[in-house]
Amino acid sequence: MTCSVLWGQTTGKIAGKVSDSETGNPLVGVNIIIKNTYWGAATDENGLFYIMNISPGNYDVSASSIGYAMLTIQDVNVNVNATTNLEFKLQSSVLQGEEVVVQAERISVKKDQTGSVRHVSSEQISALPVENLSAVINMQAGVVDGHFRGGRVTEVSYLIDGIQVDDSFGGQYSTVDLEAEAIQNLEVITGTFNAEYGRAMSGVVNAVTKDGSKKVEGSASVNYGNYYTGNTEIFEGLSLTEFNRNQDYKILLSGPIIGETLTFFTNFRYQNNNNHLNGIRRFNVDDYSLFIGDENQWYTEATGDSLYVPMNNSENSSFMGKLTLNLKGNFRTSLMYSLNKDLWRGYNHQFRFNPDGMGADHRQTDMFAFSLNHMLSPRFFYELKLSNMKNYYGWYVFEDPTDSGYVHDTYLENTGTSFFTGGQQKDHTQRTLTDQSVKFDINWQMNNNHNIKTGVNYLLHTIDNKYSAIRNAWDGDPLENTMVLNPDGTISFPYYQATTLPDSSVYSDIYKVSPLEFSAYIQDKMEFDEMVINFGLRFDYFDPQSVYPSDLRNPANQLLLPDSMMSLYPKTETQSQISPRLGLAYQLSNAAVLHFSYGHFFQMPPLYALYQNHAFRISPSDYETTLGNSRLKAEKTVTYEIGLWQEVTKNIGIEVALYYRDIYDLLSTRIVSTYNQIEYGLYTNKDYGNARGLEVKVDIHYGAFFSNFNYTLQYTRGIADNPTQTFTRAGDSMDPITRLIPMPWDQRHTLNLSAGYNTSRYGATLTAYYGSGSPYTFSPIQESPLARVNLYPNNDTQPAHYSIDLNGFYSIKLFKGVDTRITFAVYNLLDRLNPVWVYGSTGQPYTDIIRQSDIENHRSNFSTIYDVIQNPAMYSAPRYVKLGLGVVF
Repeated sequence: MTCSVLWGQTTGKIAGKVSDSETGNPLVGVNIIIKNTYWGAATDENGLFYIMNISPGNYDVSASSIGYAMLTIQDVNVNVNATTNLEFKLQSSVLQGEEVVVQAERISVKKDQTGSVRHVSSEQISALPVENLSAVINMQAGVVDGHFRGGRVTEVSYLIDGIQVDDSFGGQYSTVDLEAEAIQNLEVITGTFNAEYGRAMSGVVNAVTKDGSKKVEGSASVNYGNYYTGNTEIFEGLSLTEFNRNQDYKILLSGPIIGETLTFFTNFRYQNNNNHLNGIRRFNVDDYSLFIGDENQWYTEATGDSLYVPMNNSENSSFMGKLTLNLKGNFRTSLMYSLNKDLWRGYNHQFRFNPDGMGADHRQTDMFAFSLNHMLSPRFFYELKLSNMKNYYGWYVFEDPTDSGYVHDTYLENTGTSFFTGGQQKDHTQRTLTDQSVKFDINWQMNNNHNIKTGVNYLLHTIDNKYSAIRNAWDGDPLENTMVLNPDGTISFPYYQATTLPDSSVYSDIYKVSPLEFSAYIQDKMEFDEMVINFGLRFDYFDPQSVYPSDLRNPANQLLLPDSMMSLYPKTETQSQISPRLGLAYQLSNAAVLHFSYGHFFQMPPLYALYQNHAFRISPSDYETTLGNSRLKAEKTVTYEIGLWQEVTKNIGIEVALYYRDIYDLLSTRIVSTYNQIEYGLYTNKDYGNARGLEVKVDIHYGAFFSNFNYTLQYTRGIADNPTQTFTRAGDSMDPITRLIPMPWDQRHTLNLSAGYNTSRYGATLTAYYGSGSPYTFSPIQESPLARVNLYPNNDTQPAHYSIDLNGFYSIKLFKGVDTRITFAVYNLLDRLNPVWVYGSTGQPYTDIIRQSDIENHRSNFSTIYDVIQNPAMYSAPRYVKLGLGVVF
């Protein structure tokens, strides 16, 4: 018996065999019960049984029959989308009620795993020194900084309780972030995946949330953190006496409303993090300075308070609430609501002395999800999922684009100093993405050899995009740049009023579109004694519900030309694909499984690439405009994988996988020339890439001790490392790339090792990370003879990096059922200066080649040329210590 994998399924399965311990003969009619639940089964004529549709978690499973002692296996772990295989060998007994109890094996045989899948339980997540689920995902073999098996970050699909929560517009992230405390089981698929999964080419992440508990349980904690580093000359403004630079508050409450029939689960977290990168408020946004000519010609205003200001700070709130109705195990339904509300700032070195001029990222995501799971018989159940997700994203200095706080563009000046001595960032984005989906899946165990799965999914996107470059209402007026000398001796520019222009201009991109997707799949899992075959077909349909210009040389009809040279706007045609999936697992022995898988995977590019510059207007200058293309095709990956899982001992398991991927029709940009010879970019499908690699996973469990080792060896090549690289190089008068080049995330060796000892009262875990370094583009200075050579991008490798993280806890019993818990976490324990990015001329962070001319051209009375190149954001965060005090009940 083997696992049944459902499309976005949130349950697992227990299967196995019952036999007589003396004769080895199969036993018929043995009752298999999962204790303290409604789930159970009876063995067939071959002694086989299976129990489907089990929520992830740990269970005690018993087998009983007349004339035999009951056998109970404790702490049986059930993972999402996976089968736990059990073998019961019953002993004859004349004593009624006799029971034998054994412990479940921590390393279980993966009899039917046809691809690379990793399951992380809630207990494992809580033991790791991590702050969020992204850190857990990045620890898995095959994942390098969010890239799964050498693919772009846009090639991953994120699911919560089987519902996709991808950022369809940008394609890079999940729009919903749940806290680790709310996750019951995390499934990370880095290899080929079955037909039930779509909208992904490289990997799938499926997080299953917790249901309410049978009794009232909860926790609350207060956590403070600060940076303790010996590198304060790099990370200026950090104080060793500060203890609450970062603040983290958590509350969790779970329990019954009507017995076990109706339960609730809630989780809340608030973080206010100043983080480790500071600026100095030497200038205010309305200070005017000009460092031109000789020093006696300089003019400067510096009215700031010269205080340190956090420049990569964030404020994050998250809430998840869930009601679960469970009727005798056959009918389960749940209603979930989650909220994310976030503000982030990203460090910008040019604003180091004018931090108030920077914009910030804003996000709010509201998600409602309804799920119904109905088991009509022990062999058949269906699932219905309805969801509505509304994701707001904003980037701005002020939410109102006409806010009176915006100042004249002339204040934004960095001539001579390289640092802005006033002014603000003037891009303004507000976008709402609403996804409404309906999913229906069926699982039918037709017989012992065939498990049929089929399902459909309907998804409607609604994108309301408002981007504008903030302009001056006085633009073009003779008074626009009038300079006024104020009584206090300062200079001002009074003729300014912030405004935005309509979508008919090149300074705005305002549109509302509603593309829709539909998909269906069918899959047969053929299960035999020593072999499992997964074969499936998937159908995907996409309708952009948009139009396109018929003449790309005059897309917006800005040029008044004969009718044959004017654009019409026909409706964009729909697209559909059929993709086959095949997986095979062969059991070499009771402790070894060989698997092979092959599949075609399709994914539409991020939606911004279909609708950008929706009015089709072209800027009057070359290489300034990039048009979306609603006729883009789906990107395609063909993947091959072979792997071996081996149980070394009952406490040690090792898995090795080899893979190769061809990636076709990747998002790119081609150059189009208008009739008046203006060149612009048009998104298209023409890039190619491939990836190959080796993954090694080792799991060790001895009682309270555990250790996990993950290693990735990869080679990733492609024509371009981002969709606009070809267009950008042409605009910079650089030669086109005519061969495959390494991708920026092509880190050759990536490994991490975790080891921990955890009991109910205390525990500690240490995790070590190593990366051999990612490619960067070596760019010699103009004086070097190499400057005359056409060097390809990503032609050298950054320095290697490593770090160690540590966490732990200790619980003290206050009174019955209530504990206080002390926690600690240390990130970057060794206070390593690990490079994040480097200068092209040196291959090192914080160090660049300075010529005499650079020194002479730097003009400033508050900074040096070394301040310009010594950017602290080129290093990862220094040592960070976090302490917490909480109560658990």
